[in-house]
Amino acid sequence: MKFVPTTCPYCGVGCGLNLVVGGKRVMGVEPWQAHPINEGKLCQKGRYAHQFIHSLDRLTAPLIKRKGGFVPSSWEEALGLVAERLSSYGPEEIFFLASAKATNEENYLMQKFARVVAKTNNVDHCARLCHSSTVSALSEVFGSGAMTNSILDIEESRCIFVIGSNAFEQHPLIGRRLVMAKKRGAKIICADPRQTPTAKAADLHLPLRPGTDVALLNCLIRQIIKNGWEDRDFIERRTRGFESVLETVNKEVYSLENAAKITGVNASEIERAAEWIGTLRPAGLIYSMGVTQHTTGVENVLSIANLMMLTGNVGRPGSGVNPLRGQNNVQGACDMGALPHVYSGYQKVTEEASRQKMMEVWGVGDLGDPKAGVTSTEMMEILAEGQGQIKCLYLMGENPMMTDPDLARVKRALSNLEFMVSQEIFMTETTELADVVLPAASFAEKDGTHTNTDRRVQRLRKAVDPPGEARPDWRIISDLARLMGYEKEFYYRNEEEIFEEIVRATPSYAGMSYRRLEDPHALQWPCPAPDHPGTPILHRERFATQDGLGRFSAVEWRPPAEVPTRDYPLVLTTGRSLWHWHAGSMTRRSESLDAEVKTGWVEMSDVDAADMGIEDGEVVLVSSRRGKIAVPARVTGEIKEGVVFIPFHFRESPANLLTIGALDPVSKIPEFKACAVKVEKMGRGR
Repeated sequence: MKFVPTTCPYCGVGCGLNLVVGGKRVMGVEPWQAHPINEGKLCQKGRYAHQFIHSLDRLTAPLIKRKGGFVPSSWEEALGLVAERLSSYGPEEIFFLASAKATNEENYLMQKFARVVAKTNNVDHCARLCHSSTVSALSEVFGSGAMTNSILDIEESRCIFVIGSNAFEQHPLIGRRLVMAKKRGAKIICADPRQTPTAKAADLHLPLRPGTDVALLNCLIRQIIKNGWEDRDFIERRTRGFESVLETVNKEVYSLENAAKITGVNASEIERAAEWIGTLRPAGLIYSMGVTQHTTGVENVLSIANLMMLTGNVGRPGSGVNPLRGQNNVQGACDMGALPHVYSGYQKVTEEASRQKMMEVWGVGDLGDPKAGVTSTEMMEILAEGQGQIKCLYLMGENPMMTDPDLARVKRALSNLEFMVSQEIFMTETTELADVVLPAASFAEKDGTHTNTDRRVQRLRKAVDPPGEARPDWRIISDLARLMGYEKEFYYRNEEEIFEEIVRATPSYAGMSYRRLEDPHALQWPCPAPDHPGTPILHRERFATQDGLGRFSAVEWRPPAEVPTRDYPLVLTTGRSLWHWHAGSMTRRSESLDAEVKTGWVEMSDVDAADMGIEDGEVVLVSSRRGKIAVPARVTGEIKEGVVFIPFHFRESPANLLTIGALDPVSKIPEFKACAVKVEKMGRGR
């Protein structure tokens, strides 16, 4: 028996754990007491993170689709076919979808392959669906799109405003930090249409309607200014553009009375929240996809930044704008340049200096057209409309047939492809549509690094070999590149050599090494030199903007793209459950987790249910303009009237058959958190 310290493969908190290895199998998980994030504590998903590793339905050999069915093949045949087909497409005809579940090294190689081999910037990953709004907005305001503070200083806050985040269920070890802060006297405010475990633990719950974040935030800003609680010194020294915000929030629409009507939150509760945020310093703000997954996602985040700059709550312990990343390596995949407009370290593909630097690091003389590629959501639109511009899709560890909005449209889009490759550990709803499936290694079967939600770059360590002929993603990409004539550019003996290249290419990682990352505290970027200790808190003295100043933004409230009507009178919002994660391909193969929650549900208000004659546990029909699903009802007093909630993990009742594909105009993120639906008894609506 041996213990292998590694990083949890689920959410973005980045907890450390020990995999217990006996022979050639991972037998269990044990605490890693020295890890600073979780200090030996684990949530349910982390506790059972080993159970899917040896599932009998793991992919173990390459598969090629012939006559409508998959046939096992050799690596030589499968990669040869992929190389031949990829070579037949031009840069505008091919798209690469990287993965927030893969390592930094693998995401770096995926975007390098796209740019060096395929000569395209058409590369993206699932941050487009979760925090692209954050990256767009905070890059504009602060010069950096990442969490400003460290998980470790949350407990130093005197007030914590949690908006659009159910941390107790989705990021439980950050939920623990909220409890620790509360024990030290902090006031916790939670804005959420549901009375989640996070809301129940809060001192003040603001049950706002989905899609009304800007109205609430502008009203809070107005109240703080009205009472003289703003930090004038911080505003004058460290920001610009405040007058435009002042003019906006003074409009009558953002008065207490009108904001209460828009949001559905009592005016007295908004007043109290404003007082706590305005007077209790330091105050920190935590948010997640309840804020970002809207057609106004960028505007929501801009408003959050306005609030925290107004009160001087940036650049000090216990303060900050703190987006919680949904998946284990969303931050790292962004850092590695798995985005259509930047190389690693957010170096723009349109800037000649960045292109020249990357060509030098990669040893090539051409990176294709110096323009940004299309996003993954735009790619789906192009395919669904049958425009023919994109013909080939290469996916690594992504399952859009469960995670993208409007699944009927997604299936139509993927059906319009000429050729699709899926690199996966299990057969999924998406791999079933592929032409070639390549078996990959799980988190326990490879080395590498992940970057968690507070910019902490941590080691992943191999515990066992992959099953059958499965290979780590980095090796698959390198083998394919060599077949396509790029052996020198993709020659790596191990993951550490890839990381050494990342360090040369990426300024914010320039001081890192595997040796330095052996310390459980790891390193938080930016870490620009080998003797630099890393940066737990950003923007202490100046922002990362060109002039060093934070930028206020005048933001007006806009309703969601689709609002309730007589035919579709309810607002659907989606999310995760405590026991499952994302598309469920790992947690639903973990017997302890799957035993707790085996199917989806629709959570609805007891008032709405009584009006419709629906009882708790009754199977009902939920319909939108895009589709319908049958699902059991959970009738409760813990959700706002007029709102229903469905988790998106379950293929038997896929919530994303209902969601809308409307996009934020800047970040191109879909509006998962608000669309119009109706709920009917099963005898009707058939």
